[in-house]
Amino acid sequence: MQVHYLEFVTPDVDAVCETLSQLHGVTFDPGDPMLGNARTAELASGGKIGVRAPMHESESPIVRPYMLVDDIDAAVASAEKAGGEVALAPMELPGHGKCAIFFQGGIQHGLWQV
Repeated sequence: MQVHYLEFVTPDVDAVCETLSQLHGVTFDPGDPMLGNARTAELASGGKIGVRAPMHESESPIVRPYMLVDDIDAAVASAEKAGGEVALAPMELPGHGKCAIFFQGGIQHGLWQV
């Protein structure tokens, strides 16, 4: 199991990026439109961390890990079979791969296929 993308959703993007930079020595870019204008930084594992503002009024602050999978459609089907509720069906993010989100046990689980 490997975290490919670690997403922080917060109304205070700059402060969170500054704190994470100081704590972990990472450098954030100015923002990626394909990732909801998230400011991203490379992780030592080859994945990324992204910090973005909520995209709509009802989106609450959250930290959401996206686990790397080989076949996102099969992974989503497995999550549903295990009782997960799909919140975001597999979606192509040009230049980044595909992502999906499901809810289970009161937790938002992200999946990512490159």
